[in-house]
Amino acid sequence: MSDSIVSDGINFKPLFSPKAIGIIGASYDPAGGGFFLRCMKNKFRGSIYLFNPKLSGKQLYGYKVYGSISEIPDDKLIDYVILAVPARFCPKLLEEIGKKKVPFVTIFASGFREVGNEHLEKETLDVAKKYNIRIIGPNCIGVYNPRSNLYFAYDQSKKAGNLGGIFQSGGNAQNIAQLAVSYGLYISKFISIGNALDLSPSDFLKYFLKDDYTKIVSLYIENLRSVNQGREFMKTAKACNLNRKPVILWRAGYGEATKKAILSHTGGLAGNNEIWNAVAKQTGCSLVNNSNALAALASAFNLTHLPASRNIGVIGIGGGSTIEAVDILEDYNLKIPQLTEKSIKKMMRFIPDVNTNLSNPIDLGGSGVRPDNYYRCLLALDRDPNISAIVFIKDPERFGGFSEILEEMGFPDLDLNREFIRFISKAKSVCTKPMYCVMLKINEGFEEYKSRYKFKLKLLNRNVPVFETLHLTGEVLDKMNTYREFLQKHGKFPKS
Repeated sequence: MSDSIVSDGINFKPLFSPKAIGIIGASYDPAGGGFFLRCMKNKFRGSIYLFNPKLSGKQLYGYKVYGSISEIPDDKLIDYVILAVPARFCPKLLEEIGKKKVPFVTIFASGFREVGNEHLEKETLDVAKKYNIRIIGPNCIGVYNPRSNLYFAYDQSKKAGNLGGIFQSGGNAQNIAQLAVSYGLYISKFISIGNALDLSPSDFLKYFLKDDYTKIVSLYIENLRSVNQGREFMKTAKACNLNRKPVILWRAGYGEATKKAILSHTGGLAGNNEIWNAVAKQTGCSLVNNSNALAALASAFNLTHLPASRNIGVIGIGGGSTIEAVDILEDYNLKIPQLTEKSIKKMMRFIPDVNTNLSNPIDLGGSGVRPDNYYRCLLALDRDPNISAIVFIKDPERFGGFSEILEEMGFPDLDLNREFIRFISKAKSVCTKPMYCVMLKINEGFEEYKSRYKFKLKLLNRNVPVFETLHLTGEVLDKMNTYREFLQKHGKFPKS
């Protein structure tokens, strides 16, 4: 199976699918080892061993606490240990862990080179090498793998998906794991690597390259430790991208204040922005600068196929709003071409020529209240040879205000939310071009939120990405097209 992958001589199965784990520093304290125990108690199906000399012989949430890992019999193998103690204790405890032949250790503590403690960092790494222990961290929270019931946050989704992640920030790893769900995708494996003292972003990228469960790779990178790591990163990232596993790279550190924060966070230099832009261009990585863009782009890669060109067809209601949409989308290097005469004549059969515009962008005016009109326009754009992707703008929070108008038009008791979902789903089932919904947020009321949430959830379940702003939609489509152009340049698009 996929979890049995050996990459660069490293067998990652004990890390991603451990049969037994240990937590050193376990307690009721939610800021230390108690945090990890709370994340995994009653969830992890293997054995959990807890260690804390101050609580030796007692029980924590029904688990026995040992004073030291050396108390565990040699025939009781532990695959993975979370070391949640202050940094100064790590070398000594790694000696004990090494004697028990534990292959992987996550070091939760900060206090190494990011605060000038290079000697302690070297001592820690020397002990790890002595016993062939592979370190995740320090200054990190380790592994989230829902297939193996490994968690690094409370109430994380138990549903597994295809988004992999490598993060130099535990907080960002937790946030994106949750944010991804709101965009309709789930996690294969996330790794919080912190300072990356031993195992690097490249090591995990190589793993994801071979991992059948992972189809999209996301990264939050503050720095790489060496030139050699940089070369390995570029080589592996390019291999992932050419293998149709798009790599989304959130590279932090564009501002001077951010660079100072990075130095104190992971102890590294952020690097030159132009260099990272060049890295993205050479390797095919999609460069983003915030969590929302990362999750939205991953959602689009997951739910749709790549557009064949930058030519976008736009459907909206209102002349001003559709002009605004075009202005924004063109700012992201997208094209809004003229539709064919055949497409326009087809739509003229059911869209009146009063307060409407059937060129591109399509302004449906009052006719856009009818879901069947939206459906027929989606089909027209899908069949137009000048269009490669469709963006349609909907504001479901307004549906409730149209009931009286629809009744006058001969459609009494019509649930617009349900009907628009039905017709868009019907279009999605027959259309061949990727389509994206821009669900504008106009009001902040509870009823409006419920309407938006229901609409978004139903569309995501039908493989239609939903974004709340035109700017985010433009950024996503720009990145998808840039990735497609990278594949074309290397003879990988379209698929042979």
